[in-house]
Amino acid sequence: MIILDGKSLDLETFIKVARFKEKVSISEESIKLVHTARKFVEEVVEREQPVYGINTGFGKLSDISVSKGEVSKLQENLLMSHACGVGNPFSDEIVRGMMVLRINALIKGYSGIRMVTLDKMVEMLNKDINPVVFEKGSLGASGDLAPLSHMCLPIIGMGEVFYKGKRMSSLDAFAAANVLPLDGLKAKEGLSLINGTQAMTSVGAIALYDAMHLIKLSNVALGMTMESLRGIIDAFNPRVHEVRGQIGQIIIAKQVLEVLKGSKNTTHQGELHVQDAYSIRCAPQVHGASLDAMMFVKEKIEIEMNAVTDNPIIFTDEGMAISAGNFHGQPLALVFDYLGIAIAELANISERRLERLVNPHLSDGLPAFLVKNPGINSGFMIVQYSAASLVSENKVLAHPASVDSIPSSANQEDHVSMGTIGARKAKEILKNTKQVIAMELFAGCQAMDLRGDNGLGDLTKKAYTKIREYVSFIDNDQIMYPMIHTVNELIESDELYNYIFEGGK
Repeated sequence: MIILDGKSLDLETFIKVARFKEKVSISEESIKLVHTARKFVEEVVEREQPVYGINTGFGKLSDISVSKGEVSKLQENLLMSHACGVGNPFSDEIVRGMMVLRINALIKGYSGIRMVTLDKMVEMLNKDINPVVFEKGSLGASGDLAPLSHMCLPIIGMGEVFYKGKRMSSLDAFAAANVLPLDGLKAKEGLSLINGTQAMTSVGAIALYDAMHLIKLSNVALGMTMESLRGIIDAFNPRVHEVRGQIGQIIIAKQVLEVLKGSKNTTHQGELHVQDAYSIRCAPQVHGASLDAMMFVKEKIEIEMNAVTDNPIIFTDEGMAISAGNFHGQPLALVFDYLGIAIAELANISERRLERLVNPHLSDGLPAFLVKNPGINSGFMIVQYSAASLVSENKVLAHPASVDSIPSSANQEDHVSMGTIGARKAKEILKNTKQVIAMELFAGCQAMDLRGDNGLGDLTKKAYTKIREYVSFIDNDQIMYPMIHTVNELIESDELYNYIFEGGK
């Protein structure tokens, strides 16, 4: 059981809940904070003092007062009217991530939501009832309004959910899971539920977690390509990287040496070649820059995971509610664009290494397109085409979303972040990049068999062994896509990562 306290959620714990479905509870300290803030909201309602979001309209309608008898209907109408998402539904893990992030934000005691509402969200999360949330429709300011509205409709028995692999109405799922919906929302609760950055944060956090696994697999792919091309190991000497001082570069160079430890296939400068091409020699600098970017993104995401992104924010110690803009996604929008660019560069350099493997003018004696009888056989020729296509697609996707804005709510909300689009783009770039890395690994295994294994490195041997469990050497042309898809699935499922880096599991 993971105890949420509003201040200690990190990326690894988030993944345990979102992906691996660990159960959660709320700390006792947080429960007290929630009750205190709720008491303040109820006092505001009783006094009929105008406070944004409690007893007023929303956005451009903020100057319209709402009577004490209508504040509950106001909140329910908010969820219904704002549930305007389109596109495909988010995956269960993204929605679970949204739920745990929103709970963690609301228990800090600055929102004014009721404990019974939070308990219902925890119950849904722990029983794996996942709202149907559509991926498109958020501007990334005023929070992820449309996605979070879809996420919260089931709390009051509306909308749809996925339960036990089936899409159904919330009420049908609740009946099957022995869950009762709330009989409605009270003052400020609807706004509290949807004014936040939790959709973009969930999408981006999952993309980051997977990217940090992929960069280590990129080092393995690099190592296998180096062995296939009898690459020069001297460029990875720690002294080279320490004198520059870039942390990511230093880490990557060390990791590549670990990947190649024990290899008899690499060379030293001057033995066969004086130097390697940039895609090999400069890999620590390129992979390292991407790693530095990912570590920066991780810092910003973990801050946001424990942030108050509500509006208005209630300060019970001073007895006031301040309407401001913590829901604005700009701090994340910029880093998710950065993340997408960092991931795209892993594909860019990988595709260039793949080209060196298949090109007989660059492959140090390997047969053209990695097949014994080129001409009648095309071998891995179109594998490189496909990788090049994905790399070019990534270049389009890497255009920043955060530089765009469009006014909304009758120009009251006149600058928005587009952070959710940035997170979704990073996720799509990651998907493409995994496939490029899969192609390099696929080709690397073929190249090593053609070269002859003189003793693979410690971790390249593991990668080769796992891939060869599923994909055999190619003597003559055959349908290639099942093998590419298989290696990609080994990456997607983390089977390859776990086998190499987690003790062969």
